Amino acid sequence: MIHRRTFLRAAGVSLGLPLLESLANAAPTPERRRIVAINIGLGLHGPNIIPSKSGRDYELTTYLKLIGEHRKQFTVISGVSHPEVGGGHASYKSYLTCAPHPNCAGFRNSISLDQLAAAKFGSETRFASLSLSSSGPGLSWSRSGVEIPTLTRPSFVFRRLFLTGKPNDQAQQIQRLRDGQSILDAVRQKTRHLDKQLNGRDRDKLDQYFEAVREAERRLARAEAWEQKPKPKVNAKPPRDETDNKRIVERMRLMYDVMHLALETDSTRFLTYNISGMNSVPVIPGITIDYHNLSHHGKDPEKIRQLTIIESAMMTEFAAFLKKLSSSREAGGTLLDSTMVLFGSNLGNASSHDTHNMPIVLAGGGFEHGQHLAFSKQNNYPLPNLFVSMLQRLGKQTDSFGTGNSTMTGLDFKV
Repeated sequence: MIHRRTFLRAAGVSLGLPLLESLANAAPTPERRRIVAINIGLGLHGPNIIPSKSGRDYELTTYLKLIGEHRKQFTVISGVSHPEVGGGHASYKSYLTCAPHPNCAGFRNSISLDQLAAAKFGSETRFASLSLSSSGPGLSWSRSGVEIPTLTRPSFVFRRLFLTGKPNDQAQQIQRLRDGQSILDAVRQKTRHLDKQLNGRDRDKLDQYFEAVREAERRLARAEAWEQKPKPKVNAKPPRDETDNKRIVERMRLMYDVMHLALETDSTRFLTYNISGMNSVPVIPGITIDYHNLSHHGKDPEKIRQLTIIESAMMTEFAAFLKKLSSSREAGGTLLDSTMVLFGSNLGNASSHDTHNMPIVLAGGGFEHGQHLAFSKQNNYPLPNLFVSMLQRLGKQTDSFGTGNSTMTGLDFKV
């Protein structure tokens, strides 16, 4: 079979063939690879998720039983953390960036895993990436270390993905995009003359600002191009947002639903979802103590019992999301086959704000799953190496990410 990438070679010259209609049908469909990263901001009770035995013959724990039907499609990873990342709750900033010391004054973040992937592969979809959260900040950070604004309302995410305004509304939106771009151009021109007047530290700050402007310009240009293309049609009604923030399970379910639709319609291939904590009592049967207080259980049996109820409810919603991905067919398999789903927490022990021994589950995405990779609890294995494996699985040629400098030991690609 002749492929599009066939080259004519003669006299030391290589000439690529143009795209020929008669050969187009013979060319294989490009493989779509995706990443979804989910963080539970108040941690996950370790004994309920981490098996006592390593390898493939481990016993499912309380939480893993809830996703047990996908056992052969996920890997449990323990004994891992991000080197030099402490800071308790502030460590969410480094969950996908691996940037050291997120709680220190002057901390400057680096690019997150999803944004690096989106910069390389995001041009193929309407949205290069989507940063979502239950409330407040998210997990996505730009190349210049600027936090990507989050979307918190499923109805708004649905509207952006699938609803098209009237022709006049679209024209106004395109004009707003152009106006925004021209404003950014003007701002950059007016500040450029400052460069020669600044010292080294201030020049770095200005360079960071310029990079943020350039990123915004690229996003605006992308948005304008896609604004004129029709949005996909889905057989689903727009969700009605749950306005009671104490109904965390219902809110989570709605967000997982729109995440699945975003992937199923190939509207984006890179999603992050930060599920932050709350200082209220969630509306879940059997819960009488506020969630944040429960996460700082201090080994109190009653608090651990109630915390287990909350986290089990969260795992049940995650299981439903995996079920949707595994039930959605596409060329070559299922959505879960092509989607790397990272699920875990920036905290290994929320009760003591400890960032070591982060609980991690990696599902789908074309790896040899069905195992518990157990590294040393005393001398943690670098979690950033997992991100190198994920980037390579996407097709990016790299041997490093953040503080990671190799692929993860024991995690192999599925042939």
